[in-house]
Amino acid sequence: MPSPPPARTAAEVAALTDRVRPPWALGVPAAVGAAFLVVPLLALVVRAPWRGLPRILAESDVRTALLLSLGCATSATVLAVVLGIPLAWVLAKSTHRITSLLRALVTLPLVLPPVVGGVALLLALGRNGIVGRWLDAWFGITLPFTTAGVVIAEAFVAMPFLVVTVEGALRSADRGLEEAAATLGASRLTTFRRVTLPLVLPAVGAGTVLAWARALGEFGATITFAGNYPGTTQTMPLAVYLAMESDPEAAVALSLVLLAVAVAVLAGLRDRWLRTGSTL
Repeated sequence: MPSPPPARTAAEVAALTDRVRPPWALGVPAAVGAAFLVVPLLALVVRAPWRGLPRILAESDVRTALLLSLGCATSATVLAVVLGIPLAWVLAKSTHRITSLLRALVTLPLVLPPVVGGVALLLALGRNGIVGRWLDAWFGITLPFTTAGVVIAEAFVAMPFLVVTVEGALRSADRGLEEAAATLGASRLTTFRRVTLPLVLPAVGAGTVLAWARALGEFGATITFAGNYPGTTQTMPLAVYLAMESDPEAAVALSLVLLAVAVAVLAGLRDRWLRTGSTL
């Protein structure tokens, strides 16, 4: 029986710890990068009109815009999950040549200017669009400049975040468990539902949170495709944009609300899903 390795002295442990610490060559730019991202957020908190905040948030237009933003972002995220998870599975498992092209097109909204995305949605789903004209003629459905249009615009820009996250998890998942399920007679759908999906569930949760946060902050595609009508399509980012022209303090207050909501969701739900993933 081999003997256990000798215990390290305190000096050896300290020397080993010192070796794994990040070098100054990386620590300095890391600190600058952190300051670059954090200082503007701190400025928003410091310059917020805290005394007038209750009055600003008590206005009916602000409450309406906030509720509309939360509802539309949630609906867009549900749509992204329902369509994005199967799409991620196809991209991860398919070996067809067209898959690479499909992957590039699916992830294009990540780098596409949101305003361009809004124009593309108008050309596709507008009343005279290649799909929208048939929706209007056959079903009487008109999406532009409606609340449903807000949901569509937000889902368009948010779903790629979910697809990329889930596809990466599917590619790295243990295929042996799927093969074992298939050997035991499970169908593809049963294998996906009972084996594959539980394996990537933490990634689904993280992607869902990222998609929701992206949908909540969407501006360009929303204002282009859905317009800016109070109570119907005016979400919080649009309200912030309008407030900057007439009432900068109100714009800061509304921005602070969006910041608080986004931080609460990302710090709460995403950490929970990541902790769940570490236990799998």
